[in-house]
Amino acid sequence: MSRLTLAVIALIGAIAGGAAVYALKPTPAPTTDVAAVRAIVEEVLNEREAAEPVETASAELDPAEINPMIESYLMGDPTILQRLSAALDTQLQTQQREQSRTALASVEADIYEAEGHVVLGNPQGDVTLVEMFDYNCGYCRQALPDLAQLIAEDPDLRVILKEFPILSQESIEAARVGVLVAEADVDYWDFHEALFTSRGQVTKETALEAAEALGLSRVSLELDMNTERVASVIQDSYEIARALNITGTPTYIIGDEIIPGAIGVEELRRRIANMRECGSTQCGG
Repeated sequence: MSRLTLAVIALIGAIAGGAAVYALKPTPAPTTDVAAVRAIVEEVLNEREAAEPVETASAELDPAEINPMIESYLMGDPTILQRLSAALDTQLQTQQREQSRTALASVEADIYEAEGHVVLGNPQGDVTLVEMFDYNCGYCRQALPDLAQLIAEDPDLRVILKEFPILSQESIEAARVGVLVAEADVDYWDFHEALFTSRGQVTKETALEAAEALGLSRVSLELDMNTERVASVIQDSYEIARALNITGTPTYIIGDEIIPGAIGVEELRRRIANMRECGSTQCGG
C-alpha cells in the first residue's frame, strides 16, 4: 500500500475518530495531529508530481513545408553547395593525409632502408622519391622520361626504385632478373631504360638479353633468379603495398604522400620543392 493511501486513511481515521469521541463525551480533542497528517499527504503528492515526466510542447516539421524552403534558400545562393563541396574535399584530403602519415610511419624502414632496392641519383640527397613499378606497365613506360629528367637536373635528389610486378608472370620473371642486376656491379639505369624502351611485352628473355648486354652471365642469372633471396626482395614490395593499400603502378612516395599514377614531371617537381620548403609535399595547407 502506498504512502499516499496510508496517509489518506490515517487522515480520514483521525477525523472520524475525533468526531466519534466528541459525540460520546465532551472531552478535549484527540491527540492525533491532523496538520501533521495533512503535511505528509502534501509531501507525497509533491514527490509524485516531481517524479512524473513533464510534457513539453514540440512542433513537428512538415517536409511539405520545410523542403521547399531549403530548396529556395539553396537556389538563392548556389555557391553554398560549392562551398560545402570544397569544405568536404578539404576535410577528406586532410583525413587521407593523416592516414597516409600513419601508414607510412609503420613501414618507414622497409621503404627507405631495405636491402635489395635500387638507389639512383644522390644516395645522400635531401629529398627521396620512391617509385614502385612494373616493367609491363604502360604508364610506367610513359613516366620514364620524367624520372630521367629529375635525376639529371636535381643533384640533391635520391631515387629509390622498387620492383612491384603485379601485371603478369612475365613481369615477375623480369623483376627477378632486375633484382640480380641491381646487386651486380653494373649500371642499373641502363638495364632499367632498356626494358622500358623495348618493344612488346617485357619477359624473362627481354631482361636476360638486357643483362647480358651489360656483361652479366645468362647462366648465372637463370640459376639465381629463383632463389629465396631474390624472392624476398619482391615480397618486401608486396608487403609495403599491402600496408599502404597500393594497388597500381606507377606509385610514388614522397615524404608524407602516397601518389598513385603518372602525374607528370611538373607535379613531381613541385612536391620535391615543397619538401625542401616546408617538409611536406603540400605547403600552406
